[in-house]
Amino acid sequence: MLHPDRNLDLLERKYKEGDEHGRLPHHWMAEKAQTHTHTLAMVAVQSIVFNLQALITRDNKGETPLDIARRSGACADIIGLLSLTPEEARSLGHKEMLRLYAPVAYWRKEIVTWIKSRSYAGCHKFINEHDDELVREVLKFYNSELLREIATEGQKYTDSLVFLALRTIYRHPLSLTDKRPDDNTMLELAGSTQFNACREIVKVLRLTPTHVSRTPFPTLLLNSLPTKHHEIYGPLQHHLPVHQAPEVRQG
Repeated sequence: MLHPDRNLDLLERKYKEGDEHGRLPHHWMAEKAQTHTHTLAMVAVQSIVFNLQALITRDNKGETPLDIARRSGACADIIGLLSLTPEEARSLGHKEMLRLYAPVAYWRKEIVTWIKSRSYAGCHKFINEHDDELVREVLKFYNSELLREIATEGQKYTDSLVFLALRTIYRHPLSLTDKRPDDNTMLELAGSTQFNACREIVKVLRLTPTHVSRTPFPTLLLNSLPTKHHEIYGPLQHHLPVHQAPEVRQG
């Protein structure tokens, strides 16, 4: 569901196929959805988009996905999503359902779009206006995808881009070493001939999670963007910002 090369037509067909019990994939998801995860929420929304009528489809026992979700003790977000009627889901649309029922996936999608279009102001606005817990969950989602986007889209230097990289790793230091299976680290991606990120981004990605977690943000900013540091904190000010970087815990 997350892979960039996924076959959407095939997925849509599969989400409309029932099994020998008259169950769609939505019924089975509802039965196994007791523990909330951001990926589960995103997949649940996408499954509804693929087949709106699944919301009211009954299996051979006469149960809808919502009936099964309630009976099996599914998490609140899944029950809320499955409580929609097909008409309500159609009216909301994919983007609004993501925002309401899978906000981490919604914001991840928005920020990826901003990074690719170099609209970094939107990224900074998101960090400024949302609580740290949501911001951190978005930064962690899908193996720290947002830092990966910075690493692979960072060919053109701007203060705003480097500032975004610093803000990202400060809130989630382990993103520096996070990677997908059989993939490169953020630093390896940025320094590869395929992506060839600017040297300022490469410098930021050379930092270690331990160093980031032990260093006040003004100091990190001063070392990478002294002009930006002066703009925010004033010359030679090294006080801690309001938010301390989270402690790095391996494993």
